[in-house]
Amino acid sequence: MKRKVLLIYTGGTIGMEKDYGTGSLKPFNFENIFSKIPEIQLLECEVRVQPFDQPLDSSDMGPKEWQRIAKYIGDNYELYDGFLILHGTDTMAYTASALSFMLKGLRKPVILTGSQLPIGDLRTDAKENFLTGLNYASLYEADQAVVQEVAIYFEYKLLRGSRTLKHSAEYFDAYLSPNYPILGQSGVHLHFTKEALYRAPKDQPFEVDYHMSPSVLFWRVFPGMSMAHLRALPNVKVLILQVYGSGTISNSEHTERILQKLRDQGTEVVVVSQCVSGAISFGKYENSSVFTKIGAISGTDMTAESAITKAMHLMDNPRYRESFAENFPKSFCGEVSEN
Repeated sequence: MKRKVLLIYTGGTIGMEKDYGTGSLKPFNFENIFSKIPEIQLLECEVRVQPFDQPLDSSDMGPKEWQRIAKYIGDNYELYDGFLILHGTDTMAYTASALSFMLKGLRKPVILTGSQLPIGDLRTDAKENFLTGLNYASLYEADQAVVQEVAIYFEYKLLRGSRTLKHSAEYFDAYLSPNYPILGQSGVHLHFTKEALYRAPKDQPFEVDYHMSPSVLFWRVFPGMSMAHLRALPNVKVLILQVYGSGTISNSEHTERILQKLRDQGTEVVVVSQCVSGAISFGKYENSSVFTKIGAISGTDMTAESAITKAMHLMDNPRYRESFAENFPKSFCGEVSEN
């Protein structure tokens, strides 16, 4: 049977084409995608396009746009077998992470893809990413979706959305999943790492939780940084500190005093690493002891994108009974390695 896929076009390079008269890039009407890529007809799926009214550069994507995408999926969840989201590359990992937390009990594929070059370019990567992303979004075995989570497909690799980061603005192979295996890889055939695929708890029904708090701040520490900058952070309920290595920061009474003041005023402090791979480990070095003293929360091996969107989703969310500090270390969609 033909599977039905809702194609959500948000904007980005994949939806651009070159005006050969001026040499500049311009957006094309994505309703005409079937004439641009006639190979779609070879796939065993029916596609309907749901474009944003105004295509956006991915740098303009944020919580309101994440909620809009989530609503498209929620409103059409029973009508379609899968969802393909076309997105600019710069913030795709943020959107994928946010949707991973918002779409609870997901049992259908939600695939994000984009391209480094426009769809009309001679050397474009857009067609392969689009067609294979669509294939993954419509792939079922024994009437069950093979992928039942939010994932990014890019340059022959399928990656968990909440585990992915963009590492290159130059190469087609632009994304990494440094702390989790790839979910699948495309070659002559589509391959899967079946044991790596996420499955929601059987008793968890599908629902969309739109909650996103604006009271989250991300701060990367650097040698010589004055901690005094952190003294006054109005309306910040979660401070995510990106620190060195496995969790170290300048070890001084001043550092501890500033961070303790934040904790005393009710700000949660989450610690993630500046390293691409590896995990936070409080206590491994003396210069991480301050985090234990002030009651900071380890982000273990989460990406910065996932930690940020998870904090935004959990803070002040009335659906969760436990406290933020109790919930944050838990794995909700395979975004963090469990002990």
